[in-house]
Amino acid sequence: MNRFTNKTVLVTGGSSGIGLAAARAFAAEGARVVITGRDAAALEQAKATLGNNIVALRSDAGSIADAKSLAAALTAKDLRLDALFINAGAAKFAAFPDVDEALWDQIFDTNIKGPYFQVQALLPLLNPGASIVINGSINARIGMPNTSVYAASKAAVISLAKTLSAELLPRGVRVNVLSPGPVATPIYGKLGLDAATLEATAAQIQSQIPLGRFGTAEEIAATVLHLSAPESAYIVGTEIIADGGMSQL
Repeated sequence: MNRFTNKTVLVTGGSSGIGLAAARAFAAEGARVVITGRDAAALEQAKATLGNNIVALRSDAGSIADAKSLAAALTAKDLRLDALFINAGAAKFAAFPDVDEALWDQIFDTNIKGPYFQVQALLPLLNPGASIVINGSINARIGMPNTSVYAASKAAVISLAKTLSAELLPRGVRVNVLSPGPVATPIYGKLGLDAATLEATAAQIQSQIPLGRFGTAEEIAATVLHLSAPESAYIVGTEIIADGGMSQL
């Protein structure tokens, strides 16, 4: 299929994991893809793997100034958006007594404040009929120990998506949220756990998934494309959960 021929899409956090898989899937269906991330080297490496019709722009998802700069950069390139995947996020876990203000601020700045003002900054660049998909998490739905800050930030993301879906619909912009369960991405290697603890944690999580395995970034990307395509025009303000049945237990 070529559902995104002559369309321009933006994927935040598009240099690895779910974001990179989504960018690759959009590009495969004909889209011009803009990817963002904090690591310039990772962005260039991702760009090299995605093909020719790719724009890579460094941007910190938790920075309001960067959100405005990104919108200005797209304007300077005369780019308007048909789809926006707000994917960039931070995941750091800590037991409740160990959470400090710095951890709280980092998670909330990246996962909710940044996305809020990124959508605000990009709103003038969204074409009529554009779709916004925001990356949530099933952690907002289940009581998993040591995830209090992360889960709260993702609950805020889900609420934001539902509110924006009502506010932006008169502009012809649809907003939905996709909440993945455990997905095999590089984010698990960034939790600060040693190899043995990481392996034990992964095994414990996998035991709670009825499907018996972690999801893949490509499976999540497929749903992002579905929510971004005209075929989903009747889906508005919805949260789609892709977690192998984990939240249904």
